Amino acid sequence: MAQTLRPNTVGSLFATDHKPHPLQDTLLAVTLVLGVTAFVSAMFHSLHLLSSWAGLIGIITGAYGQFVSETTRERFGLVLGLGAAAVGFFLGMAHGGLFGGVIG
Repeated sequence: MAQTLRPNTVGSLFATDHKPHPLQDTLLAVTLVLGVTAFVSAMFHSLHLLSSWAGLIGIITGAYGQFVSETTRERFGLVLGLGAAAVGFFLGMAHGGLFGGVIG
């Protein structure tokens, strides 16, 4: 019964290496917050500046987070944040864009 002596780390979606990753965790949190902000604000036509800028910055931070991520937990959250940021960004662009009505 050797399997009872070893912890089962295989198969967990949120598997971690039990080491601190402050940069990756910060990027994950920023991407999730920006993604939710962009997604929710994109539902309102007049908030296109907020949704497009939050979405653009969320996409950039999420892409860099994916580049430097080390665990599945980080990548999972980053993909959720990236998806929400992208939807918010594209809807914000459709409603008026990054500078719609401010310049020009």
